[in-house]
Amino acid sequence: MNIITFAAAAALFLSQLAALAGPVEDLVAKGDVFDRKFNATEALKYYIPAEKLSPSDARILVMIARQYRHLMTDAPANEEKLRLGAIALTYSARAAALAPTDSEAQLAIAITHGKMLAYLGNKEKAAASPIIKASADKALALDPKNDTAWYILGRWHRALADIGSVKRAMSSLLYGKLPTTTNAAAVACFEQAIKINPNRLMFYVELGRTYGQMGQKEEARRFIEKALAMPDMEKDDPEAKQRGREALESYK
Repeated sequence: MNIITFAAAAALFLSQLAALAGPVEDLVAKGDVFDRKFNATEALKYYIPAEKLSPSDARILVMIARQYRHLMTDAPANEEKLRLGAIALTYSARAAALAPTDSEAQLAIAITHGKMLAYLGNKEKAAASPIIKASADKALALDPKNDTAWYILGRWHRALADIGSVKRAMSSLLYGKLPTTTNAAAVACFEQAIKINPNRLMFYVELGRTYGQMGQKEEARRFIEKALAMPDMEKDDPEAKQRGREALESYK
């Protein structure tokens, strides 16, 4: 290929690339409008076509996974929640594989697994636990100011700290040895999340629930009541507040 032919081919490629970038960015921008409204069904009408045009764009895959997690929240039946979660997990895994140096892409796996935990059996929960930890650790290694990663890591520590010796022994026998940790480690993670972003009510709810688990009910009430006084800003805020209310009832 001579220089002139090569230059012409390069120019054609660049023009095609620019033409492709336009529609992709337009679709993503339109999807973002509905994402901000937590309208996952409408957002996917734009994100899915954008992904077809640019299948290696981890950012788009992360957003698609997010929409399927939102649909999980709204699904009435556990079976449907797990089906939607499995789709979200597929997109999360693709994003993580395509963007090994992107904190949000790495964290998508932990977020999705965490969302599915409540609907899994004990064996599946045990299998998901190290995956969640590894995903959050990778995200924080890439971005120590990723507040969501600190939050997820806090929930991981608290869940394991809450397993009693008898249950731990049985679980270890059936599913392999479980990691040991403490509620203090969970508190440190939630406090770090709040330090980075003090405007997310779910951080306060889970910090309060951890203090409740430690028997420090006054501290638990203080943080949960603070969360309940905050306005709903995120899709999962009503669910987080409900967990907080249930925790407060148990402290009476």
